Amino acid sequence: SSVQGFIPAPYFALYASTKHAIEGYSESLDHELRPFGIRVALVEPAYTRTSFEENLAAPDQVLDIYDSARAGMTLAVRKSMENGDAPEAVAGTVLKAATDPAPKRRYTAGKMARQVSLLRRFVPATAFDKSLRKQLG
Repeated sequence: SSVQGFIPAPYFALYASTKHAIEGYSESLDHELRPFGIRVALVEPAYTRTSFEENLAAPDQVLDIYDSARAGMTLAVRKSMENGDAPEAVAGTVLKAATDPAPKRRYTAGKMARQVSLLRRFVPATAFDKSLRKQLG
């Protein structure tokens, strides 16, 4: 999954919705399979140093009203990817989830994911959301 599964960012509605779906599907599947000794675990990374941003789809028809927001978001994503966690951190979390004798349902992967997960839980929603919108567009 992704931290976008529990912290949807502005201008990422389509991506965030797929991560919400994965979260719900995985949690439901974990309940269904647990009686058979099978566990389902989610790995939730944040920005990771990959080429993810190169695959962002552009709209079929660009709306001028979004020019400023689109430019800001593109820059924010690029910087976040450059400063993101190493792919090895995510791989290590996947290995931990797969081999944990008492697996958890969710594993945050990397420093950035752990930080935003903690902030999301302990910072009031209005303050968290305002900060998110300010940072990302």
